[in-house]
Amino acid sequence: MKTLKLITAVALTAILGFTSCQSEESSEVGTNPNANSATSPTASNYKRAAMNDGSDDDFLDGNSCTQLLFPLTAAVNGQTITLLTRLDLSIALSIIGEFNNDSDSVTFDFPINVRTSSYSEIVVSSQSDFDALKEDCENAEAEGEDAVSCVTIDFPVTMLTYNISVEQTGSVVVQSKEQLYLFITDLQSDALFSVNYPVSAVLSNGTTLEINSDASFQNAISECMQSEQEEEEAAETANEVEAILSGTTFEVETFVSGGVNTANEYADYTFEFTNDLKLIARNNANVALEDVSGTYEVSSETTVFVNIDFESNTAVSALGNDWVVNTYSSTLVTFSSKTDASVTLAFQKI
Repeated sequence: MKTLKLITAVALTAILGFTSCQSEESSEVGTNPNANSATSPTASNYKRAAMNDGSDDDFLDGNSCTQLLFPLTAAVNGQTITLLTRLDLSIALSIIGEFNNDSDSVTFDFPINVRTSSYSEIVVSSQSDFDALKEDCENAEAEGEDAVSCVTIDFPVTMLTYNISVEQTGSVVVQSKEQLYLFITDLQSDALFSVNYPVSAVLSNGTTLEINSDASFQNAISECMQSEQEEEEAAETANEVEAILSGTTFEVETFVSGGVNTANEYADYTFEFTNDLKLIARNNANVALEDVSGTYEVSSETTVFVNIDFESNTAVSALGNDWVVNTYSSTLVTFSSKTDASVTLAFQKI
């Protein structure tokens, strides 16, 4: 978001911090044929990994390039709430998650303050300004210039600096993401750098990596972004599956366990998935029997899961499981057990 690169007091302090860390002559003086320029792929990778990540509050602002600052007031699904700290995001999240078949809406009480991916803090005065920021973010994502949030670098990291003759001029010890971002963006056209490997990093799945070269850092980013893409696609699928289930009544089409289809045992039952994540099993052949209450939850990683939980020791308890969604349509959803793929279930819409 180049239009939002403002020099703040924080940035100036960080720059001064760089000056104090840089020596005129490093003990590792020499040449490095693998030194990178400010426009190199390595510079872009480290810049994107160092950007301020604003994705944690996307459910509220829909913009991964901005981080909401507090306090702020917003109307969430018609309820006006004041968020004093980041912890209060849970209030907004609980309102949005109350029902799963409604259209969520968020309207901010402008002006609000946000921190951009370049660590600039700006005032957003109107909805049109807010929409412009979202458009800038979408453009950055399309150009591959948005933040990489799936790799977290462990600091400190030492950057070795070189002149255009590839002679080392010094070193910079970078202590944080913001300092790394400023180091990369402040590089002059006649300056080069290299990373003093190894560098430790943690992926979004919790895996710790030791990165030993620019190429291995590139590979780590490519692999984790591919996984991130798969997770995003699975999340979209989960939303579609939840929309199919929510507010709808189904019957058991098939239930196979141990190679035997026992769907006939549930022929008298209907299963209502309510829009507040409750699951109600009703025996329509014997209305004197009490309904069996349960719950369901749709989630995703790189695949989509539906957790079904019924009260124990009931006629439908066996249907409770952590199910993997195999196929789905507007009328039929098929599952297999997360722990035993030979156990399968299919719900047919009534």
